[in-house]
Amino acid sequence: MNDLQTLRAALAPDEPSQDVIDRSRHRLQNRINGGRTSRRRTGWLITGASLTAAAAAVAIAVIPAAPVDGPPVRTASGQEILLAAATAAERSPEGAGTYWHVKVTGADGADASSGYEYWIKPDGRLWMRGAKTGGKVAPVKTQSAIPFSLVAIDLTLEQVRALPTAPDALKAWIADAIERSDARTSAGEFTASDRERAVFQSLISLVSTVPATPEVRATAFRVIAGYPGVQNLGTVPGGQGLSLPEGERLVVDPATGRVNGTSVYVTMDGAVYQVADPGGARINAEWTDTLPA
Repeated sequence: MNDLQTLRAALAPDEPSQDVIDRSRHRLQNRINGGRTSRRRTGWLITGASLTAAAAAVAIAVIPAAPVDGPPVRTASGQEILLAAATAAERSPEGAGTYWHVKVTGADGADASSGYEYWIKPDGRLWMRGAKTGGKVAPVKTQSAIPFSLVAIDLTLEQVRALPTAPDALKAWIADAIERSDARTSAGEFTASDRERAVFQSLISLVSTVPATPEVRATAFRVIAGYPGVQNLGTVPGGQGLSLPEGERLVVDPATGRVNGTSVYVTMDGAVYQVADPGGARINAEWTDTLPA
């Protein structure tokens, strides 16, 4: 059973197995005939022998199975959701297009960051739409030949696609790149704790806003799953809500391997944006051949 099948089983609605139905039907028939079962079932009572086998089968199918009839229902863990998303991401097509398009909106549909919708070409040419452009798509004069960003790390599309696909190697590559960067905090000093958090947020960027390959995205999901404190918050609009270390949150669709919501993201210039809205922000990132008018 792979990660997706395991997660599907853990998230499936509670239904009695065929074995449970067969054993329950047998105990029900014993009761109809005046016999006794080895365990006393509470919560329902058969009064008389007029109940037909067909009606009994319907009754059993409707009544939830008692805990003694089968294994307890287990909720998928946060790690399992991330690993299932990794499997789905690995199997997804890479996608292609003229522009890499990123749009971030508030949980209620409002802009989470003024003007944070952009289209960027691999050569660095950039277009934006938002409050600053009057709601129209407009070219941005400042541009760079290394247009994609993790925390404090600028990358070309070729460098993004060449990132390591082994978990330890990917994490080490990001840590080394941050160590060699000129990253600074508002206080000036960039501590070991700051660097560790920058690595983690860069991994979030790889699964949400950077055009990484399916293999790299899958690897980033697996690295995130290895962090302690990842918790499943349950089903939310867009997928499964996850609580991550340091209080970050993601909304992940484990069936597609897409991140559809986040409380933190890396902007196109490498800055880290924390979403104040408790519901986080909706996020969509994909290749497109269309530049809206």
